[in-house]
Amino acid sequence: MNHLFRELAPVSAAGWRAIEDEAKRTLRTMLAARKLADFNGPQGWEASAVGTGRVQPLTPPPAPQEGVEARLRRVLALVELRVPFEMRRSELDAIDRGAKDADTAPVTEAARKIAIAEDRAVFHGYAAAGIRGICETEPGMALDLGESVQGYPNLLARALNKLRNRGVGGPFAIALSEACYTGLTEATEAGYPVLEHVRRLVDGPIVWAPGLDGALVLSMRGGDFELTVGQDFSIGYLGHDAERVRLYIEESFTFWNISPHAAVSLAARQGGSPAA
Repeated sequence: MNHLFRELAPVSAAGWRAIEDEAKRTLRTMLAARKLADFNGPQGWEASAVGTGRVQPLTPPPAPQEGVEARLRRVLALVELRVPFEMRRSELDAIDRGAKDADTAPVTEAARKIAIAEDRAVFHGYAAAGIRGICETEPGMALDLGESVQGYPNLLARALNKLRNRGVGGPFAIALSEACYTGLTEATEAGYPVLEHVRRLVDGPIVWAPGLDGALVLSMRGGDFELTVGQDFSIGYLGHDAERVRLYIEESFTFWNISPHAAVSLAARQGGSPAA
């Protein structure tokens, strides 16, 4: 038995398989940052921190003697995320009878929530966990997203020039919030899809990122952004009664924004997203 306590749950092998399959489908669709950053792991539930190679001087030293110096190694501690959810036992019973239309909406919603939470930490930072997000770029590396999707190609060209002028090479990718992605896929310029203009400018993926505000242009040359996962997404057991089984989805991770100059944030103006 491990810390997930799955052996105590009144869930059959078929039930666990259905729950996990639904969670995996949702996570594959929702997760965006993992498609853009270097991925390190999974390192297991026991992993606690990532060394940064830096130290912080400590005063006073532990012994009151001359010539003794103390330094504390600086690390990025892994943060644990957990989203509880419930499954009706009647639906689990239906799965055991071979039902293919079982109500797995609670699994979908829990997976959606934790995926967006991870992406928001990576994109916009999570100060309480010591995470600096990709969108927290260096001064002068952010651009105004503007009010019209038709302006995306010119804006993207400006962002790429900023990166190249900083010595940052490609391939380059662009991540777009739900609103920005929808606007881009619907927009045309003189009858030609604006999305095709954008595709001609970037040699990396165009990623739908529901956990992102605005848009983000970044290099995928490697070594700039590192997502470290201890325990990857796992489903555990909390308890049950006659009607419901209480479960949760959980992970541990941290993110290292190694090269903030390797990304340009495209921030939407206050009051709304660009119009098509």
